Amino acid sequence: MKYFLLIFLLHFSCIQLFAQEDSIPPPRDIDTSAVRGMPRRLGPKEKEEEPELEPLTIKDYKIITFARDTVFLDTTLTIQKEYKYNYLRKDDFELMPFANIGKPYNKLGVDFNSNNLYPGLGASALHTSYFEKEDIKYYNVATPMSDLFFKTTLEEGQLLDASLAFNTSKRLNFSLAYKGFRSLGKYQYNQAESGNFRATTNYVTKNNRYSLRAHIAAQDIDNEENGGLISEETQFESGDSEFTNRVKVDVRFSDASSRILGKRYFYDHLYKLIRKEQDSSSQEKTSLGIGHQFNYETKYYAFNQTTPNEYYGDNLVSPIVDKASLKTMYNQVNAEFYNATLGRLQGNVSLYNYTYFFNSILINDEGVTIPSRLKGEEIAVGAEYEKRIKGFQLKAMAKYNLSGELGGNQMNASASYRLNDKHKVTVAAFGSSKMPDFNYLLYQSDYENYNWLNIDNFEKEQVYGLRLDLESELWGNLMVSYSTVDNYSYFGEDPSQTIEDGKENATIRPLQENNVLNHTKIKYSKEFKLGSFSLNNTVMYQNVSQANQVLNVPELVTRNTLYFSSDVFKKAMFLQTGVTLKYFTAYNMDAYNSLLGEFYLQNDEKLGNFPMLDFFINAKIQQTRIYLKAEHFNSLFNSEPTYYSAPNYPYRDFVIRFGLVWNFFS
Repeated sequence: MKYFLLIFLLHFSCIQLFAQEDSIPPPRDIDTSAVRGMPRRLGPKEKEEEPELEPLTIKDYKIITFARDTVFLDTTLTIQKEYKYNYLRKDDFELMPFANIGKPYNKLGVDFNSNNLYPGLGASALHTSYFEKEDIKYYNVATPMSDLFFKTTLEEGQLLDASLAFNTSKRLNFSLAYKGFRSLGKYQYNQAESGNFRATTNYVTKNNRYSLRAHIAAQDIDNEENGGLISEETQFESGDSEFTNRVKVDVRFSDASSRILGKRYFYDHLYKLIRKEQDSSSQEKTSLGIGHQFNYETKYYAFNQTTPNEYYGDNLVSPIVDKASLKTMYNQVNAEFYNATLGRLQGNVSLYNYTYFFNSILINDEGVTIPSRLKGEEIAVGAEYEKRIKGFQLKAMAKYNLSGELGGNQMNASASYRLNDKHKVTVAAFGSSKMPDFNYLLYQSDYENYNWLNIDNFEKEQVYGLRLDLESELWGNLMVSYSTVDNYSYFGEDPSQTIEDGKENATIRPLQENNVLNHTKIKYSKEFKLGSFSLNNTVMYQNVSQANQVLNVPELVTRNTLYFSSDVFKKAMFLQTGVTLKYFTAYNMDAYNSLLGEFYLQNDEKLGNFPMLDFFINAKIQQTRIYLKAEHFNSLFNSEPTYYSAPNYPYRDFVIRFGLVWNFFS
């Protein structure tokens, strides 16, 4: 709450709303020649010396990603903005949300290309809304800029994501952001809430030799875990009017909860020992620099339950208090050479320290000791290369682990070519080798069957793949990818155990597939327009070739939106309204295990094959985008519902939600 109040006060202390998005009249100019996306802004003395000032535009407000890609602030209202107006603030086409906001998302599509050389904590189903270092955005703004995202949730609670970006001098930018959320949900014991605080800065010296970017993130994600429905056939699928009020539906748990808490400190800085500019301009011609990247993060996942439940088997102690913790520190030293003709080349050496731990050592009935921690360090070397040659853009990176048990190697290479302003082709290849997440290798629980040590039994996952992207305003966007995976790791029912009488669930354990599986994905999107009407289509086809059925995805996923767009009220408002259909074919949808915070393989029940229809009305007034949506309205006409997000976890019923996105400038 203290973070929210801070952002709220700063947010409204800098409000100075303006009428046109393409013309912003504050009395400052912007120097756009800063290197590596770093900010510049004229100081008070320079402002007095500048007799003629051009008005600022929306392009003077830049957002910089972790990969140093720069985009301008976009205040337009498009159908893509409609797709991203959700809890994650990104297109969730390949995801299937649960009934309540902030709960896990089941997968409708998979992507095996990973940017991380080392395993994560685990509880991956609960990390969807967790801001990793690659998700943090940095800003280069001309004047203070704020972004306010608001949306209603289900029953009690709201969703607010507020950020403020500003600079104190022409070369120093800051940003503060807080995402606060709470939703009670329609079903019992299903509340979700989270808080994500982020603070960033970037800086460049006057001679452009030294640059720095850094951020701090503090996050917590809390969920009540009700374990799903107990009698879904009689209380949900039957359509009995007695249970249309979902509070009356029986759920498995009434006293279980999970939590993820994480803190991270990150900075990345570079000093250029040699720097030469071109004679005819201030653009950099040649440079040689040394850099350092540092990342320190602490995180834990906890599952608590007041009274043990036989659904997870026998318990060792009561109450259940499970907690897995991870501390990591990453240091990378690099040397970077840049030449306008040869491109940018970087070589680096990194040291990764990790400690994954529990609070006790466990000795089971067979006398096997399960330790309390995994601790070690990994040393890796790597290189990166980037070069633009006319219409070609070449990128490549590679990392190789010299010592340590967790990491292996990583490789990504891509070549893109822009034929013209309307057509672009990208070809990429990727490969990686690393251990699965830590909860596959070691886990301890107060439930007897959820204790294991697999560090010597599991092999490194090996992934190799190719990808082709075609972006065309005329033909649409096409993506084709092919991946092969060896030692695929997953959670599934323990094949050595059977379900005993009176037990409702087999033990879930980490498993590895010894055979290679092949995954093919083809995704195509295209929009057709006729006057003020548009039809936006996205279709995805997937095929998995595997000896054993260990990876389940729907064969076909489609989303089609028919909508109307027009200026109204003498162009004072821009309006979009329409209907979106989303559908995926039936498949063995992964089940959810709330004890581990993971999805697991099940091949007993096929789910899917139902339409989801949403009706929306969106409007834009100046820099404000207003959203109103009737979600899943076709469920009103379904007398025998069978729509699920996972076995025993229904998808949400019809609900009306609204909100807005508002940008302020001063």
